[in-house]
Amino acid sequence: MVVRRPLVVLFFLALVSSSFICRPLAAQTAALPAPSAVFGYGDFTAQAKIEEKFLAVPDARLAGEELKILTAEPHLASSPEDRKTAEYVARKFRAAGLDTEIVPFRVLMNQPKVVRVEAYDQSGKLLMSGPTREHVDGDPYQDDPRVVMPFNGSSGSGDVTAEVVYANYGRLEDFDQLAAQHIDLHGKIVLARYGGNFRGVKVYIAEQRGAAGVLIYSDPQDDGFFKGDTYPNGPWRPETGVQRGSVQYMFKYPGDPETPGVASTLDLPDSARVSRYGSQPRIISIPISYHDAAPILKALQGAGVPPGWQGGLGFRYHIGEVQGPGAVKVHLVSVQDYQRRIIWDVIGTVKGAEYPDDWVVLGNHRDAWVYGAVDPNSGSAAMLEAVHGVGALMREGWRPKRTIVFCSWDAEEEGLIGSTEWVELNAKALERAVAYFNTDVGVAGPDFSASAVPSLKQFLRELTRSVPSPMGGTVYQQWKIKSTGENEHRRSNAPLEAGEEVQLGDLGSGSDFTAFLQHIGVPATDIGSEGPYGVYHSVFDNYKWFTENADPKFVYLQEMARVFGLEALRMADADVLPYNYVAYARSIRSYIDAAKQKAASQGLDALDFAPAQAAAKRLSAAAERIHDRQIAASGDLARLNLILRQTEAALISEQGLPNRPWFKHTIYAPGEYTGYAAVVIPGVNEAVAAKDQPRAAQQLTVLTQALTRAAQTLEGAQ
Repeated sequence: MVVRRPLVVLFFLALVSSSFICRPLAAQTAALPAPSAVFGYGDFTAQAKIEEKFLAVPDARLAGEELKILTAEPHLASSPEDRKTAEYVARKFRAAGLDTEIVPFRVLMNQPKVVRVEAYDQSGKLLMSGPTREHVDGDPYQDDPRVVMPFNGSSGSGDVTAEVVYANYGRLEDFDQLAAQHIDLHGKIVLARYGGNFRGVKVYIAEQRGAAGVLIYSDPQDDGFFKGDTYPNGPWRPETGVQRGSVQYMFKYPGDPETPGVASTLDLPDSARVSRYGSQPRIISIPISYHDAAPILKALQGAGVPPGWQGGLGFRYHIGEVQGPGAVKVHLVSVQDYQRRIIWDVIGTVKGAEYPDDWVVLGNHRDAWVYGAVDPNSGSAAMLEAVHGVGALMREGWRPKRTIVFCSWDAEEEGLIGSTEWVELNAKALERAVAYFNTDVGVAGPDFSASAVPSLKQFLRELTRSVPSPMGGTVYQQWKIKSTGENEHRRSNAPLEAGEEVQLGDLGSGSDFTAFLQHIGVPATDIGSEGPYGVYHSVFDNYKWFTENADPKFVYLQEMARVFGLEALRMADADVLPYNYVAYARSIRSYIDAAKQKAASQGLDALDFAPAQAAAKRLSAAAERIHDRQIAASGDLARLNLILRQTEAALISEQGLPNRPWFKHTIYAPGEYTGYAAVVIPGVNEAVAAKDQPRAAQQLTVLTQALTRAAQTLEGAQ
């Protein structure tokens, strides 16, 4: 039996709440020299003093205590333990002086009743029966009876027995390679390994190709012993570790599957709901460990796998026979309990003194598949320490110019549900929101990383020069040292930015910035700190793993709190919104040039890119002119700021992307066949990839119209 430790939790609550209120502004790290000039400020002197005070407040020790409390129990979205974390965060927000509310939604989510996998060889002999319970020697958290069995959010229910086909990563090109070998997947069970795309895309393509079910496993080549020592001896995934996760078709639309575009409030009538199958698979999908996948893979016969398909297990992989005496069969049973369940967002607000209707929104999700020490509660602890710093400034009489809204989202893991429903509920007010700043996997290790819309990349590069790094110097300096030409975290098909010392990624999907940027056009960033992290979405992503592998002294939690909070302060108090549309326009021009080259290579020579190129050039010229006014920070700043904000909104197309109209941004979207990774100018690029010339031409027109609107908006300030 696992001790629940209620007295320990209460002790920590009292300790942390008192520290939150009473801790003095004592610097823990030597203050860095204040920058002499910052984009968006006419005179940065006063703001520099505010930021110096803020940076002294976030505390590594308190962040560690907050993380321990948030991860004391498994807290799957909508569970009683999840509700307790909402109440804890709300108390912390209120203690800091934020106007705080818990906002509930009623949303459709599944929880598993029965999940079973049985595999049989060619003679009918049982190869394995699972899923095997996750277990290593010495982990104090793994045996809690509230740990949910491995399952996929949004999985279908059913009972299926069929032959197995190995499909590598389950990417579109992998399925196409099977088709080229005349392997018919109708009625078969696809075995795919994690990586290469979003797990929901693997299921999506398998369903399109007629498969009856999907097994997804973690191959040791990707996050297990092939990478290094496994937990508890190192950071990588142990043999029985399972990556849970949602397979919702979030690239069609995220959020409550029954209410696309509509907030699923408690009083929403059933008549306003639609079929969940708009964004959810009908077929079964089950996640398993490499312990359970190995006997299936080893027994597969048929052709040897193509180059690049071999994983890290100690035998040759085969695709599998789909007919005849060599077929391996798997029996899948999935009984999923779909109910409309209550989830709880926590919203804390500091009202702006000069522009109360202009919101700076920051968010991190709180729910986890199990304990979620790295994903997401390292981000939650960092956010709480950022709130700690803001509260300390408020007690000294400071108020931001613009309203700051801190958000603790629920049910992100099931499909970005809490953030999406809140955005849909507040879409009108968010038309004036000047930024959304996200963190999710706040700290998995020491390596800072970030993604952003191009207009905010300079903002992040500049801001990180003001934050001290635990490794010495600034966050920016350490980021620069570790940057390479092609960072893994970019996850985008965009060309690299020329001449930049650190590369920022582009925003696809997979976290809570999605609804803000891609549905309603709020400029966004996403920050985190990376490292060797093999226990993603498993029972082993717990406090013990975190303190042994990610951040033993919690100094990177402190670093992330400082960066996250400084994003809020600098944006909220800026004289002129620090959007760099020169960089944005330059990026868009490179996207169009790359798409033109791709179209030519696909034989789509008749496509006319000239109007889009001309519109992008016009946007670039307007951006150059407005940039000078931003640097001067003079004149009618309220009108200038409104125009700057409206320029991002001009890139929204109300008709949305073909076949997925919820996604309305013309420059960025998650790819239909990538899921997480960004596809730039997605309407054009996806049509080109499909060799659909009429659709590509139509989407070039949509893009040209959006770029023209954006250029005209900027020109209106001149």
